[in-house]
Amino acid sequence: MEEFTHVSVLLHEAVDALNIRPEGVYVDGTLGRAGHSREIARRLTTGRLIAIDRDAAALEAAPERLGALMDKVTLVHGNFTDLSRLLDEAGVDKADGMLFDLGVSSPQLDDETRGFSYLKDAPLDMRMDASAPLTAQNVVNTWSQEELKRILRDYGEERYAAQIAAKIVRRREERPIETTLELAELIRSAMPAAALREKQHPAKRSFQAIRIAVNDELAAIPAMLDQAVERLSPGGRLAVISFHSLEDRPVKAAMQSWARGCTCPPDFPVCVCGNKPKTRVVTRKPILPGEEELEQNPRARSAKLRVAERR
Repeated sequence: MEEFTHVSVLLHEAVDALNIRPEGVYVDGTLGRAGHSREIARRLTTGRLIAIDRDAAALEAAPERLGALMDKVTLVHGNFTDLSRLLDEAGVDKADGMLFDLGVSSPQLDDETRGFSYLKDAPLDMRMDASAPLTAQNVVNTWSQEELKRILRDYGEERYAAQIAAKIVRRREERPIETTLELAELIRSAMPAAALREKQHPAKRSFQAIRIAVNDELAAIPAMLDQAVERLSPGGRLAVISFHSLEDRPVKAAMQSWARGCTCPPDFPVCVCGNKPKTRVVTRKPILPGEEELEQNPRARSAKLRVAERR
């Protein structure tokens, strides 16, 4: 087998944060290139790892990447929004730890046929699950100008969302927009000269926004978090790696809410809701990549790791 060389973002920090017991049951909810899964499985003896991914290509590649460790791993095809159902089907009631890496995996970005990259020409796709019905081409060519403006502004934090949405709609009236480079050039042409002098590629924010819309990524996070905390054993830990503020905010808010428990207004003299804390926050501030990791993997620059422990 070819030597496994890929190193996942915050690899040791994330796996160390799980406080792995060799006989425990763990979940890697975002298998990807199996870097985190490999490190978790290495630390198990009689334990078990449930490795989930919505991308069939990641699951197909996992046995080669995990090698002899596969006897400790159960591969599951699915979306982590269905976490409870997937765990039920895998025969798992409670887990001793769960890890979710919310970033797009490098193979998806680097495979030019998947349509995630604004640097390589490909059909507009951007689906993490190739069997899903909605593609980037559907979004770009059929969604209203107002909806395109909304996702570019809200999901991409794009300052020129209105201009880009208008340009897309004008172009598609002439002919459908079908490829990544066609869309990237269209976005560039809609932006003022000052924006084009920025270090960041002009299409980066818009491509992020469309990818999030295609895969319904932001709605998936709260659904996953709600299920994950309920399926943790006492003392079990949940570790989540996010890559931009739109992902990090709901993770931070959920962990703070679980740790607080009480939902009564601050001016109430006594608690009347009866809600008890579910977790304690392990990371008061998020864990960030170190300089050595950033030198080796610039894509890790925006990563943040937050950890909560079930009471």
